[in-house]
Amino acid sequence: MEAVEKHTGKVYPLNRDNVDTDQIIPKQFLKRIERTGFGQFLFYNWRFDDDGSLRHDFDLDNEKYEGASVMVAGENFGCGSSREHAPWSLLDFGFKVIIAPSFADIFYSNALKNGIIVIEADKDKVDEWQDKAQSGDFQLSVDLVEQTVTADGEVYKFDIPSYHKEKLINGWDDISLTLQLEDKINQYEESGRMGIS
Repeated sequence: MEAVEKHTGKVYPLNRDNVDTDQIIPKQFLKRIERTGFGQFLFYNWRFDDDGSLRHDFDLDNEKYEGASVMVAGENFGCGSSREHAPWSLLDFGFKVIIAPSFADIFYSNALKNGIIVIEADKDKVDEWQDKAQSGDFQLSVDLVEQTVTADGEVYKFDIPSYHKEKLINGWDDISLTLQLEDKINQYEESGRMGIS
């Protein structure tokens, strides 16, 4: 997992509430066994017609949002099933930060475990940022160490569990954390072998 302390990026506004994980990545695209390659299927049913043609009534592919790495979404983002493919697809598409008034618990945890900074912000502030992002050239800066979001010179403070904050800053996934105990694991394994006659 890539270590991150700060991120500045263009904002994509997703002004929809209760976006579930099947909308984030539909079930027919869950056949891959690796974590990469899911970005092309992000919001597939909103982005493409039945024949695979790009829809024009959903603006994620609008050139003004090209390279957006911060999504400001509606309430209860990531509800539905617990599929980890949802954060995989968001990250693979290029989103490093997701800000919303609220998140589904399992999605929130899965996103943090996979290196996405998820930030809960007041609905009024989310609405403001979504409005500003309509222009296609609005940026936010996130400082994970200071736990701040800065936009247009205004600083907004956010909370994040210290456990997840430390993992993001150091680029540690669950395996990395386990490997920090490698010496103790090896000691335990050796003690077990010595007890076998």
